[in-house]
Amino acid sequence: MFTGLVEEIGIVLGIHATDRGTQLQLRSPEVAQHAEKGDSIAVNGCCLTVTTARRDELTFDLLEETLNRTNLHALRPDSTVNLERALAPDGRIGGHFVQGHIDCTARVVSFDEVVDHRLEMELPGEFAQYVAYKGSIALNGISLTVAEVRPETFVVWIIPHTRQHTNLQSVRAGHSLNVEFDLLAKYVERMLARPTR
Repeated sequence: MFTGLVEEIGIVLGIHATDRGTQLQLRSPEVAQHAEKGDSIAVNGCCLTVTTARRDELTFDLLEETLNRTNLHALRPDSTVNLERALAPDGRIGGHFVQGHIDCTARVVSFDEVVDHRLEMELPGEFAQYVAYKGSIALNGISLTVAEVRPETFVVWIIPHTRQHTNLQSVRAGHSLNVEFDLLAKYVERMLARPTR
């Protein structure tokens, strides 16, 4: 479980095929210092298991399903990724509950600077029921609040601190972001769909 509060921007050192599948290597001076083999870390919001942690580097094995469902397949050396360690039992929850299970990717429609930054995203039709005005959503692992819901898009506002301390600083229109919809919305849908006796 995560909270959607990014701890560090990691730098991709390499992503390549091995005899065990695809391997992702990152430089992470802060998070790697506190990580051990087997730890769960959210990488662009996707929960991955550390296979190697040394000094300022982390290595992960990626499943084919992970590559197909997330934007991790598009990473290249020097790409940036948002990193967050799993929530400790005594940790504070400053964002919202984020599982690290990516539902889909969505395209950035526009990212405009006014005073803060207005980020407009595609709203995939099959997930539209999970997006609500003032509800929570995680984009690339960042806990955000939905500011507008439109027929085919939704909007979140990005404060300068969030833009500066996440990989949103390099996001442009047309880029794809990992999306995890609110866990509570999924449970409510499930409960309402159950037949009554």
